[in-house]
Amino acid sequence: MTTEVTQKGQLAKAAARKLAVTPTEIKDAALEKMAQSLAKNAEKIIAANSKDLAIGEKKGLSPALLDRLAINEKRLQAMMEGLQIVKFLPDPVGAIITEWARPNGLKIKKVRVPLGVIGIIYEARPNVTVDSVALCLKAGNAVILRGGSDAIHSNIALAKVISQAAYEAGIPEGSIQLIEDTDRLAAEELMQARKFIDVLIPRGGKNLIQTVVEKSQVPTIETGEGNCHAYVESTADLNMAVDIVYNAKVSRPSVCNAIETLLVDETIAGAFLPMIRDKLYEASVELRGCAKARAILSDIALATEDDYYTEYLALVLAVKVVANIDEAIAHVNKYGTQHSETIITKDENMAKRFQAEIDSAALYWNASTRFTDGFEFGFGAEIGISTQKLHARGPMGLCELTSYKYVIDGSGQVR
Repeated sequence: MTTEVTQKGQLAKAAARKLAVTPTEIKDAALEKMAQSLAKNAEKIIAANSKDLAIGEKKGLSPALLDRLAINEKRLQAMMEGLQIVKFLPDPVGAIITEWARPNGLKIKKVRVPLGVIGIIYEARPNVTVDSVALCLKAGNAVILRGGSDAIHSNIALAKVISQAAYEAGIPEGSIQLIEDTDRLAAEELMQARKFIDVLIPRGGKNLIQTVVEKSQVPTIETGEGNCHAYVESTADLNMAVDIVYNAKVSRPSVCNAIETLLVDETIAGAFLPMIRDKLYEASVELRGCAKARAILSDIALATEDDYYTEYLALVLAVKVVANIDEAIAHVNKYGTQHSETIITKDENMAKRFQAEIDSAALYWNASTRFTDGFEFGFGAEIGISTQKLHARGPMGLCELTSYKYVIDGSGQVR
């Protein structure tokens, strides 16, 4: 018996060959029609999402998970805006990366091409359905989506609305596939589907990513767990540091670019820690600190070794007082997940050291880590944030969803 994964994989593979040569005008028209269709079907989509939220509440999902799951008019509008942004981005397919001529007269071009079929395995964030389709289509890739069971009604509604709109605009039938089977065996089958899928991208928590990396036979791009850090160096503007740390922790604690650990130089810890504690307490942030931090803030809990490894995704922040930038850099490289880190300092040399010696995808100087995002980087809706090094790193936009091939023109040359 043909499984859902096999059936939809075959359809996506066939569609990918046609989509690879689909003109930019058709892809852009599809993105426009998809945005319009989301607006027209807003009530149906929100109603489907309400089913998922009701089931989630009964299951006892955490507030952070329910927040990720929720679709309201504002978030639906953001999805539509994401489609419009991607529409106006340059089409990477066919772009010449570089070209040169050899002494024998051969003319060589390195040209961007689609990856083929991209599989996305993700959890309870239905906006990923729209973002993934938008970027994959614009980059000429067919896409197979497998969302989590918590968002199944939302994902089915979204996928139906946008795929119908895309096909009406001329996108090859089969280019957008959603696996509706929520059994984990369907996800595992997707991880083995080398015949149909060229690249697999997991989007979600640590357990999901580890499972995909360990079990997948398909080449995988890891989108990362975000154990991010802020380091307040001895020359920092303390008021600026308060604003940055507060934003990086509080603006949306449930996402991967929020900080989980605050590092403070010991020469300013006595002045800075009470300032940031008072500000963070306004947002009900729980602080867990080292012995030096607790000597200044006696009311905070003692941080354990595990705290420094933890991606809380909640209003919890680990605090450590460090002797200098060397200790700060060593701490980040030991405990971090190579996602996003920031240093607050007036000293350019310290900033450049921090950015050079820490092996993370995004390194900030006097800015919040919350900017690690496809929209904020100007890429349009992102497919995820890669914490690995091959072949994409950081926010993955259109170019990261392409490969390349060499096109060589000759005039009778033989070797």
